[in-house]
Amino acid sequence: MHTTEHDWITTPLTEDLLRGALELERTAQGGVLPHRLPARARAQCTDGQLAMAEAQPSGVRLVFRTGATAVELDTLPTKRVHVGAPPRPDGVYDLVVDGRQAGRASVTGGNTLTIDMTTGTAESRPGPSGTLRFTDLPDGVKTVEIWLPHNETTELLALRTNAPIEPAADGGRAVWLHHGSSISHGSDAASPTTTWPARAARLGGVELINLGLGGSALLDPFTARALRDTAADLISVKIGINLVNTDLMRLRAFAPAVHGFLDTIRDGHPTAPLLVVSPILCPIHEDTPGPSAPDFTSLGSGHLRFRAAGDPAERANGKLTLGVIRDELARIVEQRSAEDPNLHYLDGRDLYGEADSAELPLPDRLHPDAATHRRIGERFAELAFSADGLLTGRGAWHGSAARR
Repeated sequence: MHTTEHDWITTPLTEDLLRGALELERTAQGGVLPHRLPARARAQCTDGQLAMAEAQPSGVRLVFRTGATAVELDTLPTKRVHVGAPPRPDGVYDLVVDGRQAGRASVTGGNTLTIDMTTGTAESRPGPSGTLRFTDLPDGVKTVEIWLPHNETTELLALRTNAPIEPAADGGRAVWLHHGSSISHGSDAASPTTTWPARAARLGGVELINLGLGGSALLDPFTARALRDTAADLISVKIGINLVNTDLMRLRAFAPAVHGFLDTIRDGHPTAPLLVVSPILCPIHEDTPGPSAPDFTSLGSGHLRFRAAGDPAERANGKLTLGVIRDELARIVEQRSAEDPNLHYLDGRDLYGEADSAELPLPDRLHPDAATHRRIGERFAELAFSADGLLTGRGAWHGSAARR
């Protein structure tokens, strides 16, 4: 079908067209910026890493029904540049039509955020918006999903199609709410539909709300309240690596913080299946505390890698390692599950362990690559969403939270 500018229909970007965001901010340019934490939470922490992470729309997608064969989306991305490191590729948008992958594209231009890891500084520069185009969509009415880049802040400016659109029904699928670190956020996955949570959700037949926040899974009370207040049927929280990365707390503070985090979630979801997931294998921090630090010797070869900057002897003073965290999480869940039968535990090494590390080592020593994201997603789907899975195998889900 040949499309001219006169064929386009512009549809307002409203909440009923977006899934996976907790809030939409109306911008000065007349667009919308999806947020994965509400304004009240954002106001309680001025950390730049958190601000960047929650505004990157991992798991956020436009979903609508239409007979259109062509779609345009104007966006203003914010690209990250690390001084001394090779340029990052442009963020990827995935097109899914009636549940099947149908296209992939990127938007050039945009704002830039230049980060100097040697000084800890960042500089923002404005740039132009761009247009994403998907053409030659199949004829007939269909469900169209456009998954936004998981690692690139994306302001949505205008949506155009060559036929009318309407919001898609929720389909009655269970809503899965997940929180975790940069690994859950998507880190080095190939695209937004191939982050491990997105892959697991597709295989498990559930609707994803991904609150994976790069560098920011820190047991913050405002994150717990966001989880508490978000309608969901199934909930999982992946806890550990960021607490070691940042060297944020000692063992004395860790256990009460986990209890408080889970208590807050339970205030809003008293009986929903709730899965606590410990860290995947990360050799540099298994027995060595944080913080994690950039290995600047690797920048010269065009690679960014990390090292453990702590001292194993500091475990005696309560410093956290991944081994310590796993033991404590398993103990806490066992203790609580006596009164909370819908609370379960998953050792992260069942998702990525010693054999996986030998076959698919973490390229920067912290984050899984694209192939590993696929593997983790497939394993999580089997362990959590199968007929006898930790989240769905006990008959606890009786209808979609989206319809309540």
